[in-house]
Amino acid sequence: SIFVNYTFRMEKTIERYVKFSPDYFVPGRPQVELYLLELKKEMDIMVKKIDLLEVHQRKLMGQGLGSCSLAQLQGLETQIEKSLRIIRSRKAELYADQLLKLKEKERELLDQRRRLREEEIRETLVRPMLPVTLHTGKDETGSACRMSKHSSEVETDLFIGFPATRL
Repeated sequence: SIFVNYTFRMEKTIERYVKFSPDYFVPGRPQVELYLLELKKEMDIMVKKIDLLEVHQRKLMGQGLGSCSLAQLQGLETQIEKSLRIIRSRKAELYADQLLKLKEKERELLDQRRRLREEEIRETLVRPMLPVTLHTGKDETGSACRMSKHSSEVETDLFIGFPATRL
């Protein structure tokens, strides 16, 4: 009801405007109609192009091939083969890029591993050596010589003389 009332008022306003300025609307009307006709023609052309593209797409997908001639089928085959070459080329580029990234990552990891080894070696060389206990003689297991890294003392027994005199 409000919409109808609004539309009615708008129509009255337009009628008054046309009534008071007939010179303005009369010459402009044919131009607007011509413009609308041109737009309609362009829209019809675009709709036909869209329909043709949809038919072509269906044919490329393998649908609706019953009406195709041998030459058309060969043309489709050529287009598909060309598309496959492009796709495979792009796929190969992506694989190559991925391989380069993985090789770079491998180099980084190898460098990191090398740095860690060097750091470990430096720590081993710089770190004070743990005292080593050297026992001469036999221990409880019967081994003749034993080194222990756990002891904090170094035992050295130095005897001058014959081995029999040592106890």
